[in-house]
Amino acid sequence: MLLHPLVIPRKFWEQMRNHVNDIYPEEACGLLAGSEDRVTKVFTVSNIFKSSQNYRMDAQEQLAAFMSIEKENLELLGIYHSHPQGPPYPSEVDLNEAYYPDIAYLIWAQNGQNWIFQGFLLKNHAATPINIEIEEENL
Repeated sequence: MLLHPLVIPRKFWEQMRNHVNDIYPEEACGLLAGSEDRVTKVFTVSNIFKSSQNYRMDAQEQLAAFMSIEKENLELLGIYHSHPQGPPYPSEVDLNEAYYPDIAYLIWAQNGQNWIFQGFLLKNHAATPINIEIEEENL
């Protein structure tokens, strides 16, 4: 469960942003793993619906990610997906299909030529915004 802001190193933020941009106009999706509310790995997962309105993670890719998370002693910290045609807020479908109440849900959307995202906890059919910190690389 997220007790502090979710910390995402810049390289993982860029990995997600590139994924949602590369898949556009379809919804992109993936998983965030790490420990102590800090992301250390991003798993991009194929959207089997290939839709701009919905996503469903490829079951084999999702299982492989979960196995990797377990093998590396990481925690599932979040799920991300994009809303190519809509705002970075949970849809009714997102609220209905939120099966992990204690992880972050990151929703990406286009803002002009740029991608933005918002993070939420989705629990009891409600969305609670969470703080996300993008960690800059140490030079």
